[in-house]
Amino acid sequence: MTITVGSQNMQKNLPMVLAGPILRRITTERLTFWLVTSCPVQLQLALYPEHQSSIQVATEALSSACTTLQAGKRLYFQLIDLPLEQALPKSCWIGYDLQLAPVSDLNSEIPVYQGWQTWAPDLVYDNRELPSFVIQSRLNRLLHGSCRKPHHPSADGLLQADQLLAQSSETEWPALLMLSGDQIYADDVAAPMLIAIHQLIAQLGFSNEPLPESEVVDSEQLHQVQPHYYARENLLPKTKGGQAVVDLIFGGARKPVFTSDSAHNHLISLAEVLAMYLLVWSPAPWQGLSIPNSDAPELALTEAQKAVYQAEQQAVLAFAAHLGQVRRVMAHLPVAMIFDDHDVTDDWNLTAAWEQAAYGHPLSKRIIGNALLGYLICQGWGNAPEQIPAQMLTQTQQALQQLGAEAHNQLVDELLSFSHWHYQWQTDPVLIVLDTRTHRWRSELSLNQPSGLMDWEALTDLQQQLLGHKAVVMISPAPMFGVKLIETVQRAFTWFGQPLMVDAENWMAHRGSAYALINLFKHPRTPRHFVILSGDVHYSFVYDIELRGEHHSPNIWQITSSGIKNEFPRTLLNIFDRLNRWLYSPRSPLNWLTKRRKMRVIPRKPTTADHGERLVNASGIGLLELNEDGSPRKILQLCSDGRKVSFKKKEDEARWE
Repeated sequence: MTITVGSQNMQKNLPMVLAGPILRRITTERLTFWLVTSCPVQLQLALYPEHQSSIQVATEALSSACTTLQAGKRLYFQLIDLPLEQALPKSCWIGYDLQLAPVSDLNSEIPVYQGWQTWAPDLVYDNRELPSFVIQSRLNRLLHGSCRKPHHPSADGLLQADQLLAQSSETEWPALLMLSGDQIYADDVAAPMLIAIHQLIAQLGFSNEPLPESEVVDSEQLHQVQPHYYARENLLPKTKGGQAVVDLIFGGARKPVFTSDSAHNHLISLAEVLAMYLLVWSPAPWQGLSIPNSDAPELALTEAQKAVYQAEQQAVLAFAAHLGQVRRVMAHLPVAMIFDDHDVTDDWNLTAAWEQAAYGHPLSKRIIGNALLGYLICQGWGNAPEQIPAQMLTQTQQALQQLGAEAHNQLVDELLSFSHWHYQWQTDPVLIVLDTRTHRWRSELSLNQPSGLMDWEALTDLQQQLLGHKAVVMISPAPMFGVKLIETVQRAFTWFGQPLMVDAENWMAHRGSAYALINLFKHPRTPRHFVILSGDVHYSFVYDIELRGEHHSPNIWQITSSGIKNEFPRTLLNIFDRLNRWLYSPRSPLNWLTKRRKMRVIPRKPTTADHGERLVNASGIGLLELNEDGSPRKILQLCSDGRKVSFKKKEDEARWE
């Protein structure tokens, strides 16, 4: 028995638009859209600013602004980075009508252009005639979150964003949506999702990708004959060195304290990575897919695997059922993105020893490279298109045409050494997005010690970026200021030589990067207001930070929203939460004995919290409103279960660290 998602007749006839449009960086002078189609298309675009004349974008201008990457016979990624001759107004609705015609139709006398009514009939909100956006004059309101795992058994936090937009006027419209990491889980894929990925790959027409030093010789065999559901760790040789790679990449770092996540269905081929992106952002590619039940003989699952599969199947199908609303959100808000580890693999670049093992094996290097290439095409490209060299896009197209060949391997090397994943948007206050994964400060003490999240050079460059700004919204995927007890546990495991067991990557785990970070805040020309937005940890919290002994100390707020569709083990987090408040209370001797950062930390209590709780453990999305000076006016966590959690400052619990 199989469960079919959508209409069966779509198996041979793919929708013309597979994903998008997703709004990326949007300014008064320039528009960036990301779109995926199943055929080459010609575009038409008209803009409709409210109370102003419409703007018809010339076909030639639109064509020259659009860059296309063909990844399969029926898979085309389009990035439209359009400079405008006429500046758009701020603080009002701007409708857009994006029309597409298959290139094959252009030879006819009258090409048939299709709008959203045809290829995404649920794209528009009830009170609007077109998909729309608002270019806010200030970064006064924004949504943010991270960690969206399709098979986690909770509702999708992006559905709360959709409800918010459905009820918002143009003055209330968020300026952007910030996705701060783990937009996909390349290393933690449900078997039903992997089956959907393989079915979609068969429709998209990818070329075959030879796999280096693997018992599965190529991607065709991996997708069709030996998919290795729940057993992909078996693909690496069991040599002494290879076993280290198995533990790091496929087995998932075992974390008895924090999580039991595994990576037995880790994405391997580039086709798997790209198909995953389509399936988490759009309902269109799900049409016609058939997900077999756990007892299907072709799956050959054990009884234990069948139980896992059934739970995953239920969660994945519920996730897919609401993707129309997710697509709608991303078509109405500028979306900024940055990777964290699960976009590539768990504990990515955590230690120097990890890097040596992972990049020293051809297959694991290819796996990481494919995930990073998927990030480039689906996320990084639209953040700051001018930072992606034209030569890299040319190399990308060559690699897509010659999967597994030398062009592919060379591109992987280029991506692993690429140094411009970080970026900033010229909003007010400025949005600065940090790359905390590829500029690591490797430990001078041991290869097995955690690396700093940014090295000296990157932190020095960041200091220069901050000069001249009165306020900044800074995106750090991992919190700069975290829960002290959890950081202490991570430090203890690191001391015993096991940082991978507890995901010991926090800003204070590396002494050099910790001191450099604090000195950055102490700089006399540093911004007056720092709002730090983070995710990663699978719980949400808010801290106010004051630096000790600084007459001109900036105001710092650590605001963490995680996850969009993921949560911390509930009982364990309750224990950590209450112990942290008790062990590190203002009067606790332990708190005074462990002070090290010369700062005052003031927690905020969630309005829905029980006595002793300071952390929110619920899937959802963060909503932040800022005052004119860039300080927070309202901080909310919109939980996927419908709760709206605000945070009350607790001065009586302030502690010096």
